[in-house]
Parts: sequence; structure tokens; C-alpha cells
Amino acid sequence: MNKLTIRDIDVKDKRVLVRVDFNVPMNEGTGEITDDSRIRASLPTIQYLIKNQAKVILCSHMGRPKGAPEDKYRLAPVAKRLAELLDKPVATTRDCVGPEAEQAAKSLKSGDVLLLENLRFHVEEEKNGPEFARGLANLAEIYVDDAFGTAHRAHASIVGVAQYLPAVAGFLLEKELVNLGGILTNPVHPFAALLGGAKVSDKVALMENVIGKVDYMFIGGGMAATFLKSEGYEVGQSLIEADRIETAGDLLRKARENNVNLILPVDVVITDEASDKGSYQVVNVKDIPNDKKIVDIGPETVEIFTGELKKCKTVFWNGPMGIYEIKQFAKGTVAMAQLLITLQASTVIGGGSTADMVYDMGLADKMTFVSTGGGASMSFLSGEKLPGVEALNDKK
Repeated sequence: MNKLTIRDIDVKDKRVLVRVDFNVPMNEGTGEITDDSRIRASLPTIQYLIKNQAKVILCSHMGRPKGAPEDKYRLAPVAKRLAELLDKPVATTRDCVGPEAEQAAKSLKSGDVLLLENLRFHVEEEKNGPEFARGLANLAEIYVDDAFGTAHRAHASIVGVAQYLPAVAGFLLEKELVNLGGILTNPVHPFAALLGGAKVSDKVALMENVIGKVDYMFIGGGMAATFLKSEGYEVGQSLIEADRIETAGDLLRKARENNVNLILPVDVVITDEASDKGSYQVVNVKDIPNDKKIVDIGPETVEIFTGELKKCKTVFWNGPMGIYEIKQFAKGTVAMAQLLITLQASTVIGGGSTADMVYDMGLADKMTFVSTGGGASMSFLSGEKLPGVEALNDKK
């Protein structure tokens, strides 16, 4: 990685503004955090800064407030949980810029921690407003980006503030770039991409970028229907992207040209009602009725995927194999997750819902690396430059 990190800069007695991703899920009824993994992910950076006597100022967004304060999106519960994890007080403010925030920042002693209020209470955050970015920069002397999950956004707290302060990467951001970058530049072969989810359109750029790098590509999830349709199969009422059928055919052709073993399902679970009350059956992909829809990969496909994946030394996985939220349509996804932890391979999990699934199954710590970024990891693996990374200072 050619960007400076917090190791490369003296933080002692300095006010350090750290962009974190504390957009954690909350129970709307109780206001309690239901998953603190994003908070835990930034602990190494925060603890390093505390140990090295920095004055730590954390900033984050939560949810999608409409550019104004909303009590359900306030960060007080996050501050409380962070204080428990750090075993030290975490101060808060009622705003992220302005006189109160400035006074709170100036009052910090070395080793103290302050969490600013939700950045998205200001519409200027997502618009990368220069005055808002300058207001954040005025709080600190150094800027650290440790929010890989938002690195694909050109927002004020990600890009704008880096124009006014020395800007370096935190440990989480560095870890993401090293691990995701490693599977693009130096994977151990055989290298497989296991891809699922609803839409081909979400994965096209990723597939095109890795198709010359992988040895295997496995297709499951709702997107498999579009690929099957491009091969001439009847897919019934399955969700397909009609404008992507030709694209799917092109990707199959490119896979063959690059000697990539692209494997589609040979059997699927079908239903006429995608709910926990719907009846379902397993059929060969040649026998999908025109009044049914695909909701999971079938057991024979799981067996084929398993046999080929066992040959691989690097596996990247993004997207469920079926409708994971409904138990009877989650079997393919669960089978793949349970398989990956047994492989003698480097297993890298794309962020977003795929990361949520492996955490939900209690398998995250058994994977080699689980990305904290959904859209950011997809953008990065698609070969796109991330604004949040580009804004940081280069190593000389």
C-alpha cells in the first residue's frame, strides 16, 4: 500500500480526527445496538492513538437522516458501547461542527476520546460542502481515515477534510486494502470467486475485473437466473434482468476465452411463494416450470461447488446462494459458509450482507478475512479508485 498510515506520523499530544464507520444496526424499540462488529473493527486504531497519547476525535454517520437531527440516529448509544469496549470514558457532543464541538476538541487531554454527533445531520456532509469540511478540519491537526465501508463516497468527512489536514490511513483501512488488494495482485492459485445475490448488474464490473485472474467462478443466487436465461433455459417467474441477458452471455464467453471454469447451478430450489409458508421442490435447471421461481441452489449444485472449491487455495465470496432470510431457502448459502471454513485456503468474504451472514452464523472468526465494506469492497475489487483512499497522503 502506497499511502501513509498512523505509524508514519507523530500523533503525541495532537488532536486527531478519525473517520470511523459506526453505522451499526439498532433495535428501534429499545435503542440498543444489535451488532457492534463495526465498532470493534476500529478498536486497534483507537487504542493505538490512545496509547500514543493522541487526543482522539471520532466522527461517523449513522443511518439516513435527511440533513437534520433525528433522535433515532444520534450516536449516544455508540459512545456508551465504545466506552465499555475501551474501558474508559467517551465524551460526546450534540453537533459535529460549530462552537460546542470546537470547545470539546480543545478541552481534550492526551489519551482522551471524543465522539462527535452524526455527520449526516448536515446535508453538506454528503455533498462534500467545503465549509462543512473546513469546520471538521478546524477541530484537529491530523486526519485519519479508518472507515473503509465509506471509502467509495466522496463526502466531506472522507475527501473534503483531507484537503486541509495531513491525511493518513488507520489500521482497518490498511488491513482492507492489503487483504482485498492481495487477492487481486497476488492470489494463491487455484483462485475462485463465489458470487451470488439478486442482480447481475451489481457484479458485472467485479466479474469483468477478475475474470482474467480467477481459475473458477461459481454463480448462485437470484443472478443465476439471468445467466441460465442467457444459456436458453426456462427460468419461470424468477427475477431476471432482461437488459443484462446479453451481458451474462458475454461474461460466459469471456470466461471460456480466459480458460475460467465458470460453473452455473445444475439444480435449483423453486417455489411459487417466496415466504416461509410457501411449498418448494428441487428440480433440474432443465425442468423449471414457467409458474415457479428460483429461490436457492439445489443439493447437486452444492455437491459440485463443494468438489471444485476443495481444489482451491484462494476463495472470494460475495452474495447469498438463495434467499438467506427464509430458512428453507438458505441451505445453499449455509452449506457454502460451512464449507469455506474447512478449506485449506485463504477465504475472503466481501462486505455488506455476505459479512452479515457469516457473523450471523458465528463463522466470521473462522474465515481468513471478512471485509467491513459492502459497496466499497465491490468498487475496489471492480478496479475502481476509491475517493477516500485517493485523498490520503502518499508514501514518499
